[in-house]
Amino acid sequence: MLTRRFILALGCATMLAGATPASADDKLKVVASFSVLGDVVREVGGSHVDVSTLIGPNGDPHEYEPAPDDAKRLRDAQVVFVSGLGLEGFMDRLVKASGFKGEPVVASANIKPLDLEEEAGHDHNHEGHDHGHEHDVDPHVWNDPKNVESWVGVIEQALAKADPSQAESFKTNAARYTAELQKLDAFAKAEIGKTPKENRRILTSHDAFGYFGAAYGVTFLSPVGLSTESEASARDVAKLIDQIKAEKIRTYFFENSNDPRLVRQIAQATGAEPGGELYVESLSGPDGPASTYAKMFRHNVELVAGALSRTN
Repeated sequence: MLTRRFILALGCATMLAGATPASADDKLKVVASFSVLGDVVREVGGSHVDVSTLIGPNGDPHEYEPAPDDAKRLRDAQVVFVSGLGLEGFMDRLVKASGFKGEPVVASANIKPLDLEEEAGHDHNHEGHDHGHEHDVDPHVWNDPKNVESWVGVIEQALAKADPSQAESFKTNAARYTAELQKLDAFAKAEIGKTPKENRRILTSHDAFGYFGAAYGVTFLSPVGLSTESEASARDVAKLIDQIKAEKIRTYFFENSNDPRLVRQIAQATGAEPGGELYVESLSGPDGPASTYAKMFRHNVELVAGALSRTN
């Protein structure tokens, strides 16, 4: 929550959004809410955008607390991107406090979200939790590259509107990156398709792989809900342990952006073996295995497919 001291510290600075750069050589100043979205914006914008992200590598969007520097970046931005669907709960307050006069561009605006109760191939063992997301929809859309294709279309249009002089460049970049996303989707289908669908079951830290599961027929079980701010009850954990034992789930994963202790305790109680670290809500640092969205998705597919192949 933004404090009164924080808001007063921002002063009365204001910035009109959507301004066109003074010349074709100037870069658009763009802010993206988190590292995954920021990388996709860079792919579309190329050399014509200067992108910064509020939540950097290994950050957790669910628990993020804005800093005064974030407000300054918003104030100076010409375009601001968010994923939407309730992921960035802090954003409305930050925009108001910063003096940014535009409307953030919602990258997920054209994506039909998965409802928590209707996610295909996904089990939920966290009854009664407050997930912190409106209407209990899953905000983790980027874990299916087809949804990132939708992001690309929204991003291209927003950048072209802000800088019409570079519209053709944005269009070319968007087409190139869309082709790369389609290759990632084909790669995932081929790798995960090697395991029979009835055997594709994985234990993870929290509910963030619903779109991945729906796209590739993998069931992800987790002790907590869509938000890492939710907590699993003792009853939920006991039910999950019983289910893992009954279904003989042999592999668990932890995630780079949240606490792995609970999932490790569950794994110890069930005999599940560690499968490695998945990158679900943020990229790794530049020297890590998931420094771009493409690398992140490929890394996750390789770990999940490898674990499934070892247990069948």
